[in-house]
Amino acid sequence: MVTRKEVAELAGVSEATVSRVFNGVGPMKAQTKLRVQEAAKTLNYHPNAIAQSFARRKSGNLGVVLPYLPKVHLFSTYYFSEVLSGIGAKVKDKGYDLLLTFRSLDEESDYIERFRSQKVDACIILGASDTPQEREQLKTLESEGHHFCLVNQHFAGESFNEVDADHIGGSYRAVKHLMDKGHKQIAFLNGSSQFSNSADRYEGYRKAMGEAGKDAEALRNLYYEGNYSRTSGYRMAAALYERRHEIDAIFAANDRMAIGLMQGLRELGWEAGRDVAIVGYDDSDAARVTDPPLTSVAVPFYDMGSLAAERLLAQVNGEQGSFQVKLDTELVVRQSCSRNFS
Repeated sequence: MVTRKEVAELAGVSEATVSRVFNGVGPMKAQTKLRVQEAAKTLNYHPNAIAQSFARRKSGNLGVVLPYLPKVHLFSTYYFSEVLSGIGAKVKDKGYDLLLTFRSLDEESDYIERFRSQKVDACIILGASDTPQEREQLKTLESEGHHFCLVNQHFAGESFNEVDADHIGGSYRAVKHLMDKGHKQIAFLNGSSQFSNSADRYEGYRKAMGEAGKDAEALRNLYYEGNYSRTSGYRMAAALYERRHEIDAIFAANDRMAIGLMQGLRELGWEAGRDVAIVGYDDSDAARVTDPPLTSVAVPFYDMGSLAAERLLAQVNGEQGSFQVKLDTELVVRQSCSRNFS
């Protein structure tokens, strides 16, 4: 095994200089750095990764915290797979490693431990929820100067690093599209209120419906809540079918609920695109292959993950300040939001 001493002798420098070159520590003449790198290449020298991390006081890992959801195949869900793909591609490009960890939603978060044990240099948090305990944990991270970023979640009144999408605008455009097609009684199937994107999607729905003259009481009468799972959409089908003579369109806050709803309504004899208009949200791969294909709001999840990793790693290296980014969404129209009035 080639040693650091051998590289130093070939390059004509001290061992300490070789160490500084490979650990990126301190000022260095370009000519000296090049001599060390060429000597290392000639001798096929590879520095010890563990030793490097101690010297730099960095782990070389970007952490991603994921929610543990029993019986849910997390990596097969469109949202998580797209965000993680974006994060992973950027992390690889920047020469970092990715460390995935899970936390149960019913357990208190211990984000701080990941930093205090020096397992990660920065952390992206997916599936965060707005609870007092969660806020307190995140504020502790912030006060101790740790680098972290939230994706697809924001906390009102806080200045955490965030990469999100314009869910208010996306929801608003979806409902306006239904209205432009003549639909007036538009029910809304939302996700859990502990997530900011649920509140944002409801705000877009409320804004569009308010412009059409619907008051708060009318909106309450059209509001339903699931948990973003296909099963919750399927279970909601019976309640909406009972009101089939009152409701002519349904907007679901994600595609999984919309697809479950379509399945449940079909079993009751009520077809999307024929008897009722249905719009989903996320524009997942499944939206393209449903029968009929599902109109949905496209969210750039891959770009959100990539941008979160890029900005966060730049912050670790002192090249980026705090950031709050919101990306655009786009309505993708397909056959599910048509309706035959004959």
